[in-house]
Amino acid sequence: MRSPLPILAITLIMAASAPAFAADAQDYANTIAVFRDSPAVAKFFDNAYGYAVFPTIGKAGFVVGGSYGQGQVYRGGKVTGKASVVEGSIGWQFGGKAFSQIIFFQDKRAYDEFTSGSFEFDATAQAVIVTAAAGAQAGTTGAAAGASAGPKTGVQAETDYLKGMATFVHAKGGLMYEVSIGGQKFTFEPL
Repeated sequence: MRSPLPILAITLIMAASAPAFAADAQDYANTIAVFRDSPAVAKFFDNAYGYAVFPTIGKAGFVVGGSYGQGQVYRGGKVTGKASVVEGSIGWQFGGKAFSQIIFFQDKRAYDEFTSGSFEFDATAQAVIVTAAAGAQAGTTGAAAGASAGPKTGVQAETDYLKGMATFVHAKGGLMYEVSIGGQKFTFEPL
């Protein structure tokens, strides 16, 4: 039987911080600009079928943890819907952090999979950190991961799509220095 503690942690995080994660048009524009400024990410804007942007995802944990964020999904440069992300975890963890995340969809199949209503990253999901923090790491597989001294340095590792998606995160601050995207659950609401 699964413990209800991760669900409780997510519920508490969502209830306490949902207004703090509501983004306006300028937040989305600024977040997209940060990712566009990264040489490793910029090419994805040119060839992706679409993408999802989450200006702020908050993650906190003390044995039981969770994360929450709200975002928008784009296709052809236009917003097609709203998305939210939650993650629950249990195990040794302590602290909190905030980060931005962008997910590129290689083709219509990947876009349709994400926008099907409820999507979850599996254990093979990987992310590339765009801005380095102490001990920055990325990825749950060896496909491609890297970090840089900043989004414009161009020293990020090359990455490519994995199962039709490529994910990048930008650390905004906090005390937890690991970002795990495996187990993230997304919901999509078309406009």
